Amino acid sequence: MAVSKSTLSIVLIVLGGLSVLFGTVLVFVGPIIIDDQIVKNVEINPNNGLSYTMWKDIPVPFFMSVYFFHIVNPDEILKGEKPTVVQRGPYVYREKRWKDNITFHDNHTVSYKEYRQYFFEESMSVGNESDLVTIPNMLVLGASVMMENMPFPVRLLLSATFKSFEEGPFLTKPVGELMWGYDSKLVDFLNKYFPGMLPTSGKFGLFAEFNNSNAGQFTVFTGQDDIRKVHMVDSWNGLKSVNYWRSEQCNMINGTAGQMWPPFMTKESTMPFYSPDACRSMELVYQRPGMSRGIPVYRFVAPKTLFANGADYPPNEGFCPCRQSGLLSVRTCRHNSPVFISHPHFFEADPVLLDTVNGLRPNEDEHGLFIDIHPVRKPGTQNKNCDTYPFFKTNIIYNKILNI
Repeated sequence: MAVSKSTLSIVLIVLGGLSVLFGTVLVFVGPIIIDDQIVKNVEINPNNGLSYTMWKDIPVPFFMSVYFFHIVNPDEILKGEKPTVVQRGPYVYREKRWKDNITFHDNHTVSYKEYRQYFFEESMSVGNESDLVTIPNMLVLGASVMMENMPFPVRLLLSATFKSFEEGPFLTKPVGELMWGYDSKLVDFLNKYFPGMLPTSGKFGLFAEFNNSNAGQFTVFTGQDDIRKVHMVDSWNGLKSVNYWRSEQCNMINGTAGQMWPPFMTKESTMPFYSPDACRSMELVYQRPGMSRGIPVYRFVAPKTLFANGADYPPNEGFCPCRQSGLLSVRTCRHNSPVFISHPHFFEADPVLLDTVNGLRPNEDEHGLFIDIHPVRKPGTQNKNCDTYPFFKTNIIYNKILNI
């Protein structure tokens, strides 16, 4: 049966009107539906299935890149010359993480311990774990500093012990042993006659205690009552604050555990997190937009004040006694051993530090601490360029903190 042109026109007009109406509804209702789904999937809830499983057993690979400063003139240093170093690496380790001892609480928080294992990735590394590297002998230098105020007979005994065990100020070992531990008669001696001085009773290594370990018990908010609090730390090892530092502000436990943040962040947002390895809270700030593998991202970076001393940045006075800006002493949380944290190559540190060593060449691209997050809409906003949703770039944060 033939359809008249007037009838066809009316049908097309109605369909067009319905399409416009449907499109208009989608413009306003669609984002609300998407936001609702984001909230439901971001909150920590066992009923979420896939998203909860991904939170519990993180499927995204983490990579830890380790660089060593190989000392090329150890004998000359003992004669008073300036140290000259050559960077070796990266030695890349794939890091597996999973959460255990998970307990949900009535106040919309959940407690857990996150465990970690490391596996050497030779194909991603420049060198292998058998490479020989010369570094300062941290056992000798650390023990010497820690005993400098002890009675003279004790210091004399320690000096004689160094000689008898043929321990000097520098040490040459394979990368694998420096990372995961080596047998040392000096360690056995110190543990026998000075128990508690060292953090280990077995092999001594930079990461000897890291493998198959956890960073303590975190209690974080699930976001079920307020999505703005999801992943934010309520306590760490039962503590609301630490007692390592000299001010209430510096002892605060702020932010998340350093992997995930609440959704709907903006350029004005900051990214605070608590790092048990650094014994303190830190905060990243927005720097610029960018692209990562074709994905639009916002880059958040460590501010220049992160490791500034109290003279250059008064709020950091609580982390003192301070040295030059760019160094953070973690002695109070590392068995009183003289350990410092800085950006690699003394990036953004006091220039006087660079003058003490030959071979350091700091630059932001290689040595800055940053996180990239993927931008999406925020509820009630139509401008996609000014709002963000965390998309954690997992392979760049933890390999940027320490100078080794």
